[in-house]
Amino acid sequence: MKNQIENLYHKSKKTEKLIIGLMSGTSMDGLDIALSSFSGSGADTKIKLLKFKTADYTDTFRKQVKSIFSKREVDLEMVCLMNEQIALTHAKLINEAIAEWGYRNEDIDFIASHGQTIYHAPKSLHQRDELPNGTLQIGDGDHIAVNTGIITLSDFRQKHIAAGGEGAPLAVYGDYLIFSKQGEDRIMLNIGGIANYTYLPGNLDAAKVFSTDVGPGNTLMDQYVQKHFEGLYYDKDAAISQSGKVNEKLLQQLLTNDFFAADFPKTTGPELFSLDYLANAQKVSGTDGLSKEDVMATLCHFSAQGIVESIQRALHQLTQPVLYLSGGGMHNPLLLSLLKSALPQVSFKTTSDLEINPDAKEAVLFALLANETICGSQIYFGEREGVPSVCMGKVSLPH
Repeated sequence: MKNQIENLYHKSKKTEKLIIGLMSGTSMDGLDIALSSFSGSGADTKIKLLKFKTADYTDTFRKQVKSIFSKREVDLEMVCLMNEQIALTHAKLINEAIAEWGYRNEDIDFIASHGQTIYHAPKSLHQRDELPNGTLQIGDGDHIAVNTGIITLSDFRQKHIAAGGEGAPLAVYGDYLIFSKQGEDRIMLNIGGIANYTYLPGNLDAAKVFSTDVGPGNTLMDQYVQKHFEGLYYDKDAAISQSGKVNEKLLQQLLTNDFFAADFPKTTGPELFSLDYLANAQKVSGTDGLSKEDVMATLCHFSAQGIVESIQRALHQLTQPVLYLSGGGMHNPLLLSLLKSALPQVSFKTTSDLEINPDAKEAVLFALLANETICGSQIYFGEREGVPSVCMGKVSLPH
């Protein structure tokens, strides 16, 4: 153990570190693997994204994960087994990526693993005053460390909850360090399964930075496609959505949930915005007979409306805001056109304009959290509820 701790200390002192960040989201299309070089920490952090790929999951693996995903009642034995299986699968995909990129495992200093969220339960969702916020990501860090030979940081969200947060969104920490710019008010909008954004004031005042979930991004559309369109995992190029028509009765019913009126910051997940949520909205609005294409069109408008209304609540603070997109939803042309038409005062760009691949952004941000935990210090955001000033991630040693 002494040798491993000395190795950890030695790596923490390196002027340049190679860190692999991992992200596996609600779409479960694959594992995002981003290799970046880091120098410095805190406001002095310098990052260069060196390599990125999304390693595909097999249908069998995806089916196994979905059997325990976002459900209140699951097979507990399967949860136990998948905690190990997810880590072993991720380790295999990491090893393959490192070899493909022409590196050796010993060249990599750290792995930052988000794991796979299988249930997210803030108080706003579970409604049990006597119980705390909760979230669960599986894919054990020790298994990744042992099977790659690389020091691994994982389970980042637990420290956030322990310090008074909801475990999400964590993008605020990386967004502030990487993307803040003097003189430009920025909105960093990530449209994954759940859409979230970080507000970065142009005066660089950390006490005014905030990050919040805003509602569904791709999750409901992806769930619906996977159930009703055989062989498809998402609505590529919005082909299905654009062939349908939005139904205003269903749209307004979808928007009635108390989540949308709640104050920032807030978090949510597919535990709330599920196919059951959609079925109930159709029943209440009397729209059970809609075509699948019309449902998809309405779901796309639903995601757009949730994003637009939440951003409009922040716009009064901004002069000439610039919005930087990332995440899979940015590739949905219908969703993007709806956002642009509803927010004409906002300039739209992507994180490519900031030299970070938009599809790699979340994986890179977890690598940054690992760099801060190993080499930096807690990031101070003032004494605000929901944005604790903490370092995150548990350390797993490979031997």
